[in-house]
Amino acid sequence: MTPNHREIKEAREREQLAPYATFSDASLGRVYAEHRDPVRTCFERDRDRIIHSAAFRRLMYKTQVFLNEEGDEHRTRLSHSLEVAQVARTLASGLDLNEHLAEALALSHDIGHPAFGHRGELALHEWMKEHGGFRHNNQVLRVVDQLERRSPDYPGLNLTREVRES
Repeated sequence: MTPNHREIKEAREREQLAPYATFSDASLGRVYAEHRDPVRTCFERDRDRIIHSAAFRRLMYKTQVFLNEEGDEHRTRLSHSLEVAQVARTLASGLDLNEHLAEALALSHDIGHPAFGHRGELALHEWMKEHGGFRHNNQVLRVVDQLERRSPDYPGLNLTREVRES
């Protein structure tokens, strides 16, 4: 049987990545079982799910540092996340690591941040002290596991364990 495009990519990873890299074909899987895509690796699918999520699109309305101005210095969480993803892919490539995994992690790292930058996070933390406070890293998991809906059959984006745990 002829290997499909995904299988060819996975074989290429085995040939080109460092032995300590995370390989797509050795993923720890997803919470809800799915058929493997014939074209994309599991980490490419995760990256695409993150990019197409409402939470990722909302990053364009959140500031990196809360300033009420526009111009070349104005940074949104979206522009920051795209820049982080580019740096992550470059570093992963230079270290012979999985670029698609690095990109998925970089793109998702800010989707748990509230509006109004770090001041918004501090305010939420104060308001939520009786319930353990607010942590944007915990909120990322709530977003990708519960709040986003990609399927009527289960909650969340059903990302791989590697992306969820990172």
